[in-house]
Amino acid sequence: MSRIGKKPIAIPQGVTVKLEDSKIVITGPIGTLEQALPEQVTVKIEDNNIIVERNNEEKFTRQIHGTIRSLIANMVVGVEKGYEKKLKIVGIGYKASLDGETLVLNVGYSHPVHITPLEGVKITVASPTQIVVTGTDKQKVGETAAQIRAVRKPEPYLGKGIAYVGEHIRRKEGKKAGK
Repeated sequence: MSRIGKKPIAIPQGVTVKLEDSKIVITGPIGTLEQALPEQVTVKIEDNNIIVERNNEEKFTRQIHGTIRSLIANMVVGVEKGYEKKLKIVGIGYKASLDGETLVLNVGYSHPVHITPLEGVKITVASPTQIVVTGTDKQKVGETAAQIRAVRKPEPYLGKGIAYVGEHIRRKEGKKAGK
């Protein structure tokens, strides 16, 4: 029983939803997103709500029911408000800058690291140690932020590296010299 899959998705003002063959297209003030629908589920629009129903009770159908509903709900939020991930850079001499749309990271390597954002994702540098990744597609925003973080993950001894804002970095105690 999918509790998430049974919940209807409210369509906010300014957002339009179209069902075309085996895909759903959602358009809002920020952008347009589309998602292919598997044949195991049926999507209906009733009373300004999107309802996802499954066609049978097979195991895979039950598994994908809630997933499709969550993807559609994320699309509605994305085209209405958008998604944002903030990252902070910690370390002496570590900094970020933009070269056009490409992010340039100087994080302790012998060379700068260049990261090109995915389509539909925008990277801004609020300060040399603050990076903001925004976009309408939650998956692409998260993937781009993860690529940036993977360049220099925060290390547990000094906490240097690139971390999400609000992320707790478990710190370790260093060597104890001469007890």
